[in-house]
Amino acid sequence: MNITNRRERMALYMVEKEFGDVIMIDLRGRITLGPETEALRSKLKEVLSAGHQHVILNLGEVTYVDSVGLSTLISGYISTHNVGGDLKLLHLPRGVHQLLQITRLSTVFEIFDDLTAAVDSFKATKP
Repeated sequence: MNITNRRERMALYMVEKEFGDVIMIDLRGRITLGPETEALRSKLKEVLSAGHQHVILNLGEVTYVDSVGLSTLISGYISTHNVGGDLKLLHLPRGVHQLLQITRLSTVFEIFDDLTAAVDSFKATKP
């Protein structure tokens, strides 16, 4: 008898969109321990390896972030800064926004409710 675990399906979906030299990754689902955080780490590494330094994570459709997911966001922020870039967050759901406030990470990440403002914010930081 062959038993498969249907729970192994990844609960995080990602779509890249480019706006000039800014890349946005739309996220939908959960950012939790397991294949979801591994996939997000890999996607960020891929984007940075391709030379993109201006990254926006659109969290508007994210339903849950656990401590490992939070760690993945921090890791992405640090990795982006290590290559001279920046990572900004867009459309935070209420629960995620509260998590960032409780952990005081809302003072670290630039957070936007408007895509145009997020994209334009990179122009203001160019030398």
